[in-house]
Amino acid sequence: MKLSFRHYGDSDPISLEYISQIPGMRSVVSAVYDVAPGKVWPRESLEKIKRSCEEHGLIFDIVESVPVHEDIKLGQGRCDEYIDVYCENIRRCGEVGVKCITYNFMPVFDWTRTQLDRKAPDGSTSLVLYAEQMANLNPLTDDIHLPGWDASYTQEEVRDLIRAYQELGEEGLWKNLEKFLKKIIPVAEESGIRMAIHPDDPPYSIFGIPRIITCEENVDRMLSIVDSPANSLCLCTGSLGCVASNDIVAMVKKYAERDRIAFMHMRNVKIIEGGSFEERAHLSSCGSLDMYAITKVLVDAGFDGYVRPDHGRMIWGETGKPGYGLFDRALGATYINGLFEACEKAKENK
Repeated sequence: MKLSFRHYGDSDPISLEYISQIPGMRSVVSAVYDVAPGKVWPRESLEKIKRSCEEHGLIFDIVESVPVHEDIKLGQGRCDEYIDVYCENIRRCGEVGVKCITYNFMPVFDWTRTQLDRKAPDGSTSLVLYAEQMANLNPLTDDIHLPGWDASYTQEEVRDLIRAYQELGEEGLWKNLEKFLKKIIPVAEESGIRMAIHPDDPPYSIFGIPRIITCEENVDRMLSIVDSPANSLCLCTGSLGCVASNDIVAMVKKYAERDRIAFMHMRNVKIIEGGSFEERAHLSSCGSLDMYAITKVLVDAGFDGYVRPDHGRMIWGETGKPGYGLFDRALGATYINGLFEACEKAKENK
C-alpha cells in the first residue's frame, strides 16, 4: 500500500515538513483549492504543489478532489462545458504525475454532520451526526447552515438546489452520473489516472435529496457503467460504515479482489441506533468497524493502492480544521502501518 496524508496547501497549518516525519509516509493528497468548480486548474499551481512535496521527500500523485459542478450533477445549464473543463483538469493532473483523482457525486453538500466538536469523556473532540438534531430541521423553511455545507451559497440558493434535486430524483442523478463517467473515464485512461468516487457521507438521503453511492448494490451499478480500472472507488470505511447494513469487510474484500479500489480512506465510527454516529479513534476497539479485518482482506487481495488516515479527533490541545489535525491522524497513520505490516508478514508466513 502507498501511505498518504491530506494537505490543504499554503493555508494548512500542518506543514509538509511535519507530514514527512510520519513514519512510512509516501504521498500527499492535495488539490488546487483557489479555483472554483467548473474552472480550469492552472498548470503552474499543479507544478507548485509537486515541487513543494518533492522538496520534503514526498510525492504528489493523488488529487482530492476535482469538484463536480452542480450543473453536471443536475444535467442542466452549462453541463457539457463543465464536463469538458473537467476532462482538461484530468489531463493537466496527469501531466504532473497524478495517478489518482478522488471526487464525489453528492448533491448540494459533500458531507453532513450536526456537530464538529463533540467532547468525549477523555477530553478529545470529534465530528458527529445525531439524528435527533436533524429531525426538526428543514432547509426549505429554516435558515440553517450545517457543517460540510458550501458556505458560498446563500440560503435561497441552497433552497433552489434542494428543490431541483428533489425534482430530479435518484434515477435522474444516475442518468447524469452515467453521462459524466462515459465522458471522463476515457480521458482518465489516456492520462494514466484512476478516478476514485467517494461514497456519500452519510450514505442515505437527507432532506429528500437523492444520494446514490450508498451501498453495495449501488456501487456495483456505478462500476458497471464503465467497466474499467480507471472507474474505481475511494472506499471510505467511515462513510459507508456509519450504517450497519453495509458490511464493510465484505465490500472491501469484493472490490479489492476485483481491483476496483484505487484509494482507501481508513477511519472508524461508532454506529448509534437511529441513523446517528460518532467519529472515533482509528483502533478497532474504539468504534464499530474491525480495522484489522479490513486491512487483512486488502492484503490478501494484493492491494497496492493508496491509503490515508481519514478524519481524526482533536487531541492534546490541538486546534485547527475539525477532523484534520496532525496528532490523531498521525497516530492513525502509525496504526495503519502496523496493521499492514502484521497482515503482510502473516501472509508471507502462511
